[in-house]
Amino acid sequence: MRIRPFRPGDEHDVVALWRECGLTRPWNDPHRDIQRKLTEQPELFLVATLGDALVGSAMVGFDGHRGWVYSLAVLPSHQRGGIGAALVRRLEMALAERGCLKINLQVRTTNTGVLAFYEKLGYKVEEIISMGKRLYE
Repeated sequence: MRIRPFRPGDEHDVVALWRECGLTRPWNDPHRDIQRKLTEQPELFLVATLGDALVGSAMVGFDGHRGWVYSLAVLPSHQRGGIGAALVRRLEMALAERGCLKINLQVRTTNTGVLAFYEKLGYKVEEIISMGKRLYE
């Protein structure tokens, strides 16, 4: 398995991965999400490959205070094989190199199965309410 930065030629496979993993939503165009990420810290958009096959992806952002993990996905046929953990470790390293002291992530309430994955990696459920506001519909 190899982890490397996203390349423009990966877009189709990443969108297919996100769809297969249930990460896409009707109100978010995944192609537009990728294009937005490529304008901000594109080096923090990673993919995992096995041979020529793209099997995982993760995006991270850093605002100078905290890091945020977005769109971590591994093909269902390759889950539980260490790919997701390797992506998280690589992203943690990249954030630590930037001086990041804390990483946050959000898990949809419908995705309870992933909680054990993150807890195994040292993440904890915090007593925080996440709030959001859409600026564009």
